[in-house]
Amino acid sequence: MSFVSRKKLTLFDWVNYSLLSLISLICIFPFIYVFSVSFTDPKVYVPLKFYVFPEQWSLSSYRYILSTNSFINALKSTVFITVVGTALNVIVSFSLAYALTKKAMPGRGIMISAVIFALVFNAGIIPSYLLIKELGLLNSYWSLIWPALTNAWSLIVIKSFLESLPAELEDSARIDGCSDLGVFLRIVIPLSMPAIAAFTLFFAVSHWNTYFNALIYISDSKKWTLQVLIKTLVIDSDSNGVGQAGAGGDDRVIPQETIRMASIVLAMVPILIVYPFLQKHFAKGVMLGSVKG
Repeated sequence: MSFVSRKKLTLFDWVNYSLLSLISLICIFPFIYVFSVSFTDPKVYVPLKFYVFPEQWSLSSYRYILSTNSFINALKSTVFITVVGTALNVIVSFSLAYALTKKAMPGRGIMISAVIFALVFNAGIIPSYLLIKELGLLNSYWSLIWPALTNAWSLIVIKSFLESLPAELEDSARIDGCSDLGVFLRIVIPLSMPAIAAFTLFFAVSHWNTYFNALIYISDSKKWTLQVLIKTLVIDSDSNGVGQAGAGGDDRVIPQETIRMASIVLAMVPILIVYPFLQKHFAKGVMLGSVKG
């Protein structure tokens, strides 16, 4: 018998559990509504009606949104930015953090001070925009990748994690004739897989959800990311032509609301699929770098 089952629940416990359950339901209802509307057949959809379950299931909205050039272009842009950006994030962050763990590295103190300074202070929107403009990166995918190769918080956590690894392993590898690069690739990287998995998901989610930078750096609608396109569908009155025609070759006009909800679901699904596979590495990967001693 568990401790919880043997413990007598007090009035405070009942009130606490009831309030937490109510708050959980309030948080879950918007997601239920989004999923239900997205799968509702356009023929039976009624605006401003709350759907817990679709009255009649249909994939018409998904078939239509996946057939539009605007959504496909946004999906390709987001996938490219996420895959390339995440790979570069992991390579740069772990390489730089490993270098910062070496006390013999020239300029190490200055670089650590710069990282801490960047953690506290930010240049702001206007200087960042002017820098991107002067580099000729405006309206380019690289404007969303190069400025975000790493960040101060990630470097500090990864550096702390790498410093917690046994130094004797590196010394043994060097005695066996392994170079610095060999030590990093053969010893440090395999031991850092939990942290790499955790930060890979952190970086991937950040790139997948990129919105503000894409909004101010990219003006070509063909290069919009999913988040910018969804903002256009959900908020702006002009839906960029999505959902204005019938689906499946007939004359039915699909309601804009079902199109919007289907777009939101499609934008969430990839991260929801990847997250469970890497979730187990979150606590282990981050906590290993949080405390040393």
